[in-house]
Amino acid sequence: MQIRALTPAIGAEITDVDLGQPLSSAQEDAIYEALVKHEAIFFRDQDISPERHLAFAQSFGELDQPHPIYKHVDGFDRIVELANDANNPPDTDGWHTDLTFKQEPPFASILVAREVPECGGDTLWASMAAAYDALPLDMKNHLSDMTAVHDMGDFRNNFAVNETTGEKVTAAHQRFGSAVHPVVQTHPVSGRKFLYINEGFTSHIVGVTARESRRLLNYLLDHINRPEYQLRFTWRKGSVAMWDNRCTQHYAVGDYLPHYRCMNRITVVKDRRVPT
Repeated sequence: MQIRALTPAIGAEITDVDLGQPLSSAQEDAIYEALVKHEAIFFRDQDISPERHLAFAQSFGELDQPHPIYKHVDGFDRIVELANDANNPPDTDGWHTDLTFKQEPPFASILVAREVPECGGDTLWASMAAAYDALPLDMKNHLSDMTAVHDMGDFRNNFAVNETTGEKVTAAHQRFGSAVHPVVQTHPVSGRKFLYINEGFTSHIVGVTARESRRLLNYLLDHINRPEYQLRFTWRKGSVAMWDNRCTQHYAVGDYLPHYRCMNRITVVKDRRVPT
């Protein structure tokens, strides 16, 4: 197994491993260590069945329940099917960390490219540890004890279109709920500090006015958007990506329409290697 860093801040490509076959414990541990070190890891030219996709994901921890919004692969309710074209445009073309409106957001995701357009449809990842490291010391101190509210954010669009009374939006808020998370967190394995806000789901900094919250969030989101903390991955059919959802954000570029793009994703909610 060979591991090659893709940028100084985030990302590595792993070669000489076949995810379509059962892996040894040593291989699984090496992949996990690469994930913790590089935050997002990538494999090319993999012939991986849904069964092997599930087995690979289960080697890292407990899997998520079926997704509340997206449909699943036939016969595999833990595998989300993200199939998009002109008739079903994507809604993941914005920076986000998955499901931070939950009290316990997921640990990691594993995405397999089933069909990709001839060009376009790249995905970007950003390191929140690198973004935190680059903040001025006084800003780090300012943020150290702050918390922020996370809610369903952009998912409001799924319930508000053609809505006039707000009942569907209210019901959705009750269904998905909100969570309050520290703005700065510490990774449970690497020990690195990282920023934990995202434009998709973070709605308010606790303890300040709405105006002050917007100003601070805009500052941090602009800071996060620097390319020095990011990588851009161009998919091919059979490419596989795995990322540490605790300390990264991602953005699926929606520039390929009207062409078709189909991805399969499994979310791992709990890291079995971290004691509870």
